[in-house]
Amino acid sequence: MTVANPDTAPVVETAAGPVRGTWRGTPGSAGASAAFLGIPFAQAPVGALRFAAPVPPAPWSEVRDATAYGATPQRGDMGKTLIPEPSIPGDSTLNVNVFSPDPTPGAALPVLVWIHGGGFIAGSPSSPWYDGRTFNRDGVVLVAVSYRLGFDGFGEIDGAPSNRAVLDWIAALEWVQQNVAAFGGDPARVTIGGQSAGGGAVLTLLGMERAQHLFHGALAISSALGDVPLDLAQQRTQLLAELAGVDAHVDGIRSLTEERVHELQGKAGSLGAHGPAGALTQLTQGLPWGPTIDGELLPQRTIEALRAGIGADKPLLLGAADDEFALPAGPIRQKLRWVPPRLALGQLQKDRARRRAYVHANRALVHAGTPALLGRYVTDYVFRSLVARAAEARKDAPTWAYRFAWASPVTGHASHCLDVPFWFDCLDDAFVADQTGDNPPQALATAMHAAAVRFITDGEPGWARWRSDPGCTRDFGVGPAETSDYSAEQFSVDAYDGALPLI
Repeated sequence: MTVANPDTAPVVETAAGPVRGTWRGTPGSAGASAAFLGIPFAQAPVGALRFAAPVPPAPWSEVRDATAYGATPQRGDMGKTLIPEPSIPGDSTLNVNVFSPDPTPGAALPVLVWIHGGGFIAGSPSSPWYDGRTFNRDGVVLVAVSYRLGFDGFGEIDGAPSNRAVLDWIAALEWVQQNVAAFGGDPARVTIGGQSAGGGAVLTLLGMERAQHLFHGALAISSALGDVPLDLAQQRTQLLAELAGVDAHVDGIRSLTEERVHELQGKAGSLGAHGPAGALTQLTQGLPWGPTIDGELLPQRTIEALRAGIGADKPLLLGAADDEFALPAGPIRQKLRWVPPRLALGQLQKDRARRRAYVHANRALVHAGTPALLGRYVTDYVFRSLVARAAEARKDAPTWAYRFAWASPVTGHASHCLDVPFWFDCLDDAFVADQTGDNPPQALATAMHAAAVRFITDGEPGWARWRSDPGCTRDFGVGPAETSDYSAEQFSVDAYDGALPLI
């Protein structure tokens, strides 16, 4: 990224104070955009504010440098991950990154607010894939937001507000409503978008009464919901406190270091799940940390909220990849190869009739081996069935669905996170080839990104609504990659391949 020249760098006046960003390219030229990084939307959640609701930042008068990414709630070196999302140390972890092609009031451009994934325990808004340059090129302002992760964001602690991370999302969206016009955005044309846990966050917000005035459309990619039952969240907090030897009240929890909490949240979240079967079972039971049905901020499960008509006035685009969960090569995959497919599936689906129906409908995967069958089952159960459930819950509300089917030559699968650089049209990023190989189909990225831009700009992506022909979807990457030969097909509301139990 170009180093900002104070004489030419863009300066924007926010409600809290002025910020100086960086131009990428020559202002006014094709493809030029401005980046403003690490702008706080809340005070640092440390000290007395640790495990508290987000508090607006203290105002400042001098121009604040916004040319480097801010601190992230994700800590430490995560190693090689499916999406490059670096950790950045520091206390002020609640911040936004704004990318705009025209950071001047009155430009009134559509806005995409991006919520990163990571299973609600990891992830970062500072990924190079989330740089808004391609959306800026196409006339969209992009705002990437951070939020508290894992136990810090979602632990149900006596004496602390529930769903602190959800409150972070709301605070970030309130910041957008208050400030995005100064960056050239239109606060009346805000789409929230996210992938994986970020997609789950989008659906959660879509079903929240309290958030309805903060956005106008929703893009949910490979969504993984939280919807953690309150009693289970409380049990996990109690277990963490017992493991740490402290009282489960906020004062006891606050006595633990950040490192100690991170060390224990995995053990507390697993609640005794061990080995491959336990890990797979936990996947179908839901993410251990995430939005909790607390009876107040979230009074009901997301699908129930959508079924009740919350968010029905807003367009929704959602979908999933064919192989969201594909077991990688390694010890677990090797061990599962020796377990009969029907026996392994019995660990996840106890209903014999449904299990038999699923095996019958997926005979090709049975022949491919237990890892392939279990991977598809978890994909169907956690991700793909959610597309049908959410779309059907919204009844005649404006809803569009897609399917991502392009199989990477690196893995042989249309796997989790593979579609993100296609949606962002950033196949030229240095990290993309690790997932896609050296020659990913640019035509596919062009089509997917164009659909996203059209949805954000016009409120529809360019194909038939879900309910116009029940189960109607747009299939991305089904035909030859060189020609991007897509087709609109059906996928069953009852189940994929006719046998998946919907929950």
